[in-house]
Amino acid sequence: MPRRTATMLASTLVLIALLCAGVLIKVPYSEMSPGPTVNTLGDAGGEPVLRISGHKTYATSGNLNMTTVRVTGADYNMNIVEAVYGWLAHDNIVVPHDTLYPDGKTEEQSTQENAEEFSQSQESAKVAALKELGIPVSSRTIVSSVLKDSPAEGTLHAGDVIKAVDGSPVKAPEDVAKLVTKHKPGQDVVFTIIPAKEAKAAEKAGRKPEGTEKTTITTGKSDKGDRAIVGIQAGTDHTFPFSVDIKLADVGGPSAGLMFSLGIVDKLTPGSLTGGKFVAGTGTIDDAGKVGPIGGIQMKLVGARQAGARYFLTPDDNCATAASDVPDGLTLIRVKTIDDAKKSLDRIRAGKTTGLPSCSAS
Repeated sequence: MPRRTATMLASTLVLIALLCAGVLIKVPYSEMSPGPTVNTLGDAGGEPVLRISGHKTYATSGNLNMTTVRVTGADYNMNIVEAVYGWLAHDNIVVPHDTLYPDGKTEEQSTQENAEEFSQSQESAKVAALKELGIPVSSRTIVSSVLKDSPAEGTLHAGDVIKAVDGSPVKAPEDVAKLVTKHKPGQDVVFTIIPAKEAKAAEKAGRKPEGTEKTTITTGKSDKGDRAIVGIQAGTDHTFPFSVDIKLADVGGPSAGLMFSLGIVDKLTPGSLTGGKFVAGTGTIDDAGKVGPIGGIQMKLVGARQAGARYFLTPDDNCATAASDVPDGLTLIRVKTIDDAKKSLDRIRAGKTTGLPSCSAS
């Protein structure tokens, strides 16, 4: 066999061996890529994303798109070839597996956590939107969850309204822990509650819940010291003056909060927030309307531009990362609150886009 032919054959065999090794050898990495975007003013899966009843609504136009990121599953084993391809691809990001699934978190656990965060973001979006419009929203402290085998199990239940602890009024979730930890483990603490069943019935009937009950719980000991505990997670529940439903399947996490809140504001006010323009964005939101940072900002920019967005509402804390690689034709707008976002939309609608709050890579 000629030397040149032998050399080419050997090289080919080595290349095949390397490719096989690359496919077979697994690496502890995951991949993030641009996900779909959904117009909060429109439909998804044949149903309106936002459905409001019991209050006058107005026609809308344009887009207020929430954005998403696709990620490989917790059980997906990436090989070297896929990792290299992901590193070289401009629109994808390869990250350590533990970044997306820390502490050995399973895909089921991650999905459940994302679903809970998504539900909470919907609640905060409603509160922030109505407060921005000056519409009163009442709130109350409730039992969010009860730990298994805890002192409170079987005595307190998720949804119970906590009115007082040891006779001291409870005005916020953090009050509960402060009052319980005044005790030593083994001492009794008295909760004044409105049972969840009564609270739900009252809300459905449009009346204030009534009929408080007192229940005594013997405190336990925290695993991290001598702190007294009862084994509940306190949270906040809201009563809205009318119905606001958010329906969007196969989406999790808290990052759509800002866009949901803006969609609600748009439907409850005359005219169009966007003036018919295509605006996308992201950001968590709290009850006070403050916008928080999210993950995968660069993937969301790519997904938004691919969908046709011209403007992107960007959380202040994500601005520097976002500005380092902006898709052509997309204008980043820095926002810290829902009010910031509304003011920028006012300028976009009026065609006064010079001077919009921008993002800097520095």
